[in-house]
Amino acid sequence: MKIFEYLSKYGYEQLVFCHDKTTGLKAIIAIHDTTLGPALGGTRMWNYDSEDAAIEDVLRLARGMTYKAAAAGLNLGGGKAVIIGDAKKDKSEEMWRAFGRFVQSLNGRYITAEDVGTTVQDMDFVHLETDHVTGVSASSGSSGNPSPKTAFGTYRGMMATAQEVWGSDDLAGKVVAVQGVGNVGYYLCQYLHQAGAKLVVCDLNQELLDRVVQEFGAQVVAPDAIYDVQCDIFAPCALGAVINDKTLARLKCKAVAGSANNVLAEDRHGDMLHEKGILYAPDYVINAGGLMNVADELMGYNEERAMEKVATIYDNIARVYAIAKRDGIPSYKAADRMAEERIEALGRVRRNFIRR
Repeated sequence: MKIFEYLSKYGYEQLVFCHDKTTGLKAIIAIHDTTLGPALGGTRMWNYDSEDAAIEDVLRLARGMTYKAAAAGLNLGGGKAVIIGDAKKDKSEEMWRAFGRFVQSLNGRYITAEDVGTTVQDMDFVHLETDHVTGVSASSGSSGNPSPKTAFGTYRGMMATAQEVWGSDDLAGKVVAVQGVGNVGYYLCQYLHQAGAKLVVCDLNQELLDRVVQEFGAQVVAPDAIYDVQCDIFAPCALGAVINDKTLARLKCKAVAGSANNVLAEDRHGDMLHEKGILYAPDYVINAGGLMNVADELMGYNEERAMEKVATIYDNIARVYAIAKRDGIPSYKAADRMAEERIEALGRVRRNFIRR
C-alpha cells in the first residue's frame, strides 16, 4: 500500500514499526491525532494474512479511536497497536516487555490497553516497562471489567434515543430486541428490565439465554429471527455489520441502538435507515462507556467519577441528533461532524509558549 499517501489523506501523525529479534516481536503502532491529548487505544494480537493487512487494520482502528474519544468528550486522541502473531502460541513475558519499551519510547504520545487477543496479564507485563498503559490488574489500579460500564452507557444512549423518537426517555413498556446477551448484552438487559422494558433476545449460547429468561423474563427467538421482531428498539450487542442489504428491509423498529461496534455494513446503510425513518444511535458514541471508564484510570481510578462520565452519553447522543436536524443529515454523519467540530475547535485554541 502507498503508506504516506494514506497517512496524508486521513491526517495521521505517526506510524511506528517495532521489531525485537530476540522475542520475535513484530508490532505496529499508529497515532492518528493528538489534538485533544495523548492517543489511547488497545493492542490487538492477530495472525494477519500479510503485513499490509496489519497496517491497514491498525490505521483504520486508530482513526476510529480519534472519533470515539472526541465524541465522548475525552481529552484524548486516537491510536492503536497491532502485534502480528498467534495469541495462543506466540506470547511471552519477554515479548510484552519488549513491546512495553517501545510504548515507553513514545514518551506518552501513545497509551495502550487490552484488545482482541490480549489480556490483563499481558498488560501487566507491559506495565513493568511503562506507565503508559491501562487495563492492568486491579492491584495496579485497574478499573476491572468494563462491560457493566459499556452497558450503562448504552442504556443512557437508548434513553436519549427514546426521548428523540417518542418525546420521553421512559423505557417502561418499550419492546427492545437485544441481539447478543454476553457480557455487555446481559448488563444492558439488566438495566432495561429494571426500567420496565420488555425484552426479546437471541444468542448462540443457550446458557446465556437461560440466564436472561430466568432473571429478566426475556422472550427468546432464533438468531436470524431477531431482525423480524416487532419492537420499538433493535439493540445489536454482538457482531458488527448486522445492518446490511439483507437485514435492513426486515427491521420492524423505530430505532437502532446497541453496544456492538461497526453496526453498519456500509455507510450507505446509515442513509437507508434514515430514509426509512429509523433513528440510528451511532455505535462509537453510544458504546463509549468502556473507553470513558478506562480513561479514568489515567487520573487514578474513581468509580463514581467514571460512572458520572459514562452517564453523559445521554447528552452526547442527544447532541448527535441535534446536529443531524441542524444540518439535515443522517445521524451517523452527524456523529462524525460532532467529533470533527470538537477537534477543530480545540485545535484552534491558542497555545502559549512555556519554556521546559
